[in-house]
Amino acid sequence: MTPSTKVPPVLLLLAAAVPAGGASPRGIAQPAPAVAPDVPKVCHKTAKVGDLNIFYREAGPKDAPAVLLLHGFPTSSQMYRNLIPALADKYRVVAPDYPGYGHSSMPARDKFTYTFDNLAKVIDEFTEKVGLTKYALYVQDYGAPVGYRLAAAHPDRITAIVVQNGNAYDEGLDNDFWKPIKAYWTQPTSKEKRDAIRNLVTYEATKWQYTHGVKNPELVSPDGAAHDQFLLDRKGNDEIQLDLFLSYGSNPPLYPKWQEYFRSHQPPVLIAWGKNDKIFPAAGAEPYKRDLKTLEFHLLDAGHFALETHGDEIAKLMRDFLGKHLAKK
Repeated sequence: MTPSTKVPPVLLLLAAAVPAGGASPRGIAQPAPAVAPDVPKVCHKTAKVGDLNIFYREAGPKDAPAVLLLHGFPTSSQMYRNLIPALADKYRVVAPDYPGYGHSSMPARDKFTYTFDNLAKVIDEFTEKVGLTKYALYVQDYGAPVGYRLAAAHPDRITAIVVQNGNAYDEGLDNDFWKPIKAYWTQPTSKEKRDAIRNLVTYEATKWQYTHGVKNPELVSPDGAAHDQFLLDRKGNDEIQLDLFLSYGSNPPLYPKWQEYFRSHQPPVLIAWGKNDKIFPAAGAEPYKRDLKTLEFHLLDAGHFALETHGDEIAKLMRDFLGKHLAKK
């Protein structure tokens, strides 16, 4: 190269990046690849509960403290697809699908009565099948009436509770969303009242649940709503969901019992609540403060499915919370 030869600046930068004697075959030193931390593998399993096949996702050491994740409507354990590996390095994390949801059995309505009592009974038996003798609960939406039935029946099994938009107080149902559903509760044999809420199982309603109240909808993957709707659209599943809307009316009469469980047993509780949820608004989170002494309370700028946009934040809150309380068990 003659003194007059000009070297392009980019080549000078590349040359400076190559240590002496460390050039790659291309003449450029290649940085060592970053070593990704070990991510616990999620297993997809099925347990037999009576005549039902109950699908569940599981990860983490078998001998670690257990966390049972209970899903809401209209989804399944898929709502926890990202949370499970975020916890499973320290905890045994188990997330089942209820009968009629996800990949669990969907028996016909004349073979299985779709009520919250029966969902809780199946999940109770499921926990025994998979060896969950003590566990923390994560409850969201339908997960709350299922989980609180378990907690009230077996208070000695519950080590802690994480509540994300899951109701146990009348204040959480005092909004316009519930008016047509409550009207159906008062006239359970009315086809007109039943059909008036049939729109809640449509794709538009499912997408709305995922995106309403979300500050940046671009953060919400469309895959969750599409997955849920594919399963909702199975023949006969709409009638199953309408049966459960009717059965939801059995939950408010149990609120005093669940509140007494909170007062008597004082489980450690973490509230991580999407405050923009129109189904379970923040008004339903506030009353937990009345009954619980060990309570961490967080209202998140999120909607019904807060994990879709605030999953990392919720996982961090849970790790801190569970680390403090499950270590004592």
